[in-house]
Amino acid sequence: MSGEQNFWSRRKARVQAEAEAEVAAVEAQALAEEHAELEELSDAEILATLELPDPDTLKMGDDFKAFMAQAVPDRIRRRALRTLWRSNPVLANVDMLVDYGEDFTDKATVIENMQTAYQVGKGMLKHVEEMARQAAEKETPPEPVDEIVDEVEEEDVLLASVEDEIVELEEADPHEEIEEAYAAPTPRRMKFRREESAA
Repeated sequence: MSGEQNFWSRRKARVQAEAEAEVAAVEAQALAEEHAELEELSDAEILATLELPDPDTLKMGDDFKAFMAQAVPDRIRRRALRTLWRSNPVLANVDMLVDYGEDFTDKATVIENMQTAYQVGKGMLKHVEEMARQAAEKETPPEPVDEIVDEVEEEDVLLASVEDEIVELEEADPHEEIEEAYAAPTPRRMKFRREESAA
């Protein structure tokens, strides 16, 4: 008995769904025909046919519900919604929630022939290197003047001693050095020492 009831309840639900689908299809067909007729008219003629006010003349507080009906074409509905967004500052202010709602290119502020340190694939490499070099120069202070003077004096002393040696070499006779180098060494005699054996 319960199985029969389940069958008839399911059958009744299917018939009702089919009837609702047929009604929806008829309504959609009638709405499409109505929109096709309205598309051939101008905006002013559509507003007169549907007895709607001009959406551009509406202000904050006016009723926009009439433009949300299914019989109203999309282009008239969009005009009414644009007027609604402009008329109400609360709706016009998006609170910066739209990530791509602004123009981030700043075309109006771009200078002609502007150059940048950015390099494709390298970024701001030269600029960063120059900043690092300047920072290193600031960290290492220049040497004091006294140390520089001492270094110059030491270099002068070294130069003077080198110049003296050059003068001495120029004044020396090269033949004497050669003779000294090839002079025969003084002969040395070999000395022998005899160890006496104990008898």
